Amino acid sequence: MNSREIRQKFLEFMKEKGHAVVPSSSLVPDDPSVLLTTAGMQQFKRYYTGELLTTAGMQQFKRYYTGELDAERDFGARRTASIQKCFRTSDIEEVGDETHLTFFEMLGNFSFGDYFKEESIVWAYEFVTERLGVSPDRIRVSIFKGDERVPRDAESYRIWHGVVKVPKERIDERGMDDNFWGPTGSGGPCGPTSEIYVDGVEIWNLVFNEFFCNVSREELLAGGGTLERLKLPGVDTGMGFERLLAVLGGYADVFETDLLHPLAAEIASIAPGLDQRALRVLTDHLRASVFLIGDGVTPSNKEAGYILRRLVRRIMAYQITHDIHADLFPYAVAKARQMFGGIYKELADEKRILGVLETEKEKFEKAIAKGLGELQRHAVIGAKEAFLLYETYGLPFELIKELAPKGVAKDLTREGFEREFERHKKVSRAGALKKFGGHGLILNTGELKAADQEELTKVTRLHTATHLLQQALRDVLGPGVEQRGSDITAERTRFDFAFPRKLSPEELKSVEEIVNEKANADLPVHCAELTKTEAEQTGALYFFREKYPAVVKVYFVGETLATAYSKEFCGGPHVSRTGEIGTFRILKEEAVGAGVRRIRATVE
Repeated sequence: MNSREIRQKFLEFMKEKGHAVVPSSSLVPDDPSVLLTTAGMQQFKRYYTGELLTTAGMQQFKRYYTGELDAERDFGARRTASIQKCFRTSDIEEVGDETHLTFFEMLGNFSFGDYFKEESIVWAYEFVTERLGVSPDRIRVSIFKGDERVPRDAESYRIWHGVVKVPKERIDERGMDDNFWGPTGSGGPCGPTSEIYVDGVEIWNLVFNEFFCNVSREELLAGGGTLERLKLPGVDTGMGFERLLAVLGGYADVFETDLLHPLAAEIASIAPGLDQRALRVLTDHLRASVFLIGDGVTPSNKEAGYILRRLVRRIMAYQITHDIHADLFPYAVAKARQMFGGIYKELADEKRILGVLETEKEKFEKAIAKGLGELQRHAVIGAKEAFLLYETYGLPFELIKELAPKGVAKDLTREGFEREFERHKKVSRAGALKKFGGHGLILNTGELKAADQEELTKVTRLHTATHLLQQALRDVLGPGVEQRGSDITAERTRFDFAFPRKLSPEELKSVEEIVNEKANADLPVHCAELTKTEAEQTGALYFFREKYPAVVKVYFVGETLATAYSKEFCGGPHVSRTGEIGTFRILKEEAVGAGVRRIRATVE
């Protein structure tokens, strides 16, 4: 049974059970608590949690399906099914064995306050045994055994044993680490899980969202946070497509399935004699890179762009260390489109995807010659030296480790390198707000600079105008606009943002007009101090990879946080009303790198 047949069988089965089939969402989610889409439920997360409401200045979470978000209206049913593109950054270093992947597809079905455990379990067993033809004697299942905070999932046990008739000896009971899912990001829905195993391999995870947790999974497992029962529980199931195909096909290696083998075979024909680990890494990373670019990601040193850059440079490093002289990118892009283009239309623009890869390749090649020369001059390379080579020449960790003279990098570890990377980011962000601080400035946060009270007034006006600018750009260009940096002096604001092309004169005019409209409206500017989780739930904009404290400030333009035109995590300072801004004028718009634009503007 091939992937095309299973796609069809799964979606047809779910339609028969009353599910609305929903297309995969982007790998770049609209959920600010996560960097990339890691599970099928992510695009439906808000249907489980509800929205943040603001009444009389009080914030109240409705941690259940409220009806304000109406799945039946939005999808045609309160039960959905999808085959979702997913990416897990935690597996980048693990790729190379028979099972680990960065990019993969996930089959899943979901319920928002509709059906619950019995239907989920019965239908999953029916699909596996009747539609996929798996013999019942190959199947084991697991349930949550409970702990001091959450009771045993006796209901799932009753259904598996009493309704489906799975023998007791084939039902395993496990703890929180194995059979309790979520939450993703900094908080969200979560609950006990029930898993289906075929020949000892997990193929399907059924998650029963019964709770809302107000902290991350790591904090929950450490004993932190609170669990509140959802008034309308939900179902979230996931079945890894590549793993399912491997089990059904009798393969020990997911790279033998028809979702990966054609690309692996293409690479092997170009680079015969390549060892298995290298072949798997190249196959996975090439496929993942094509899908990331298809969803609009471009290489950078931040957020999803950093993940893509890391993949591309790992590909280049493997090519260098394995003496592959052919350019793999054209073959990979063409093969990926051939394999997946009929399913995912975003892969149709072969020229654009290849252009992004080739541009990054050229940048890497220009830097690498100098970097390798510098690498050879080091007597010892630890985390600090490795990070300097990465920052200066773009040499990825893998290439430094592989090509350093023998013994020079023996103590260099990935963990140490990542710690140095995080330390550098904290130092870069560090700013100080203090009277006559650095260089005689009354204000110097790194982003905002003013030498005296007069300059501080101008900088404050420009700062609030910059918040309005970001929201106006999102209004005109779409929600894909994301801040990449800013620098504000008394003369001008400089705002960098993610966007793939030059703005037209009409677009720039529209943005300028919106900012001036909001300034002329003399809207109030308020500041609310919220927990980080509460602030995220308001929809306030912030840097996804920034490390924030437990309590943050959100500056918003408008009467209330719920109805605000602009809202962002920010330390200030800002004007008290937008009428103080004056007239906003865009001076220049230009490119500062691949996929990043810059606007310079002032106020008069």
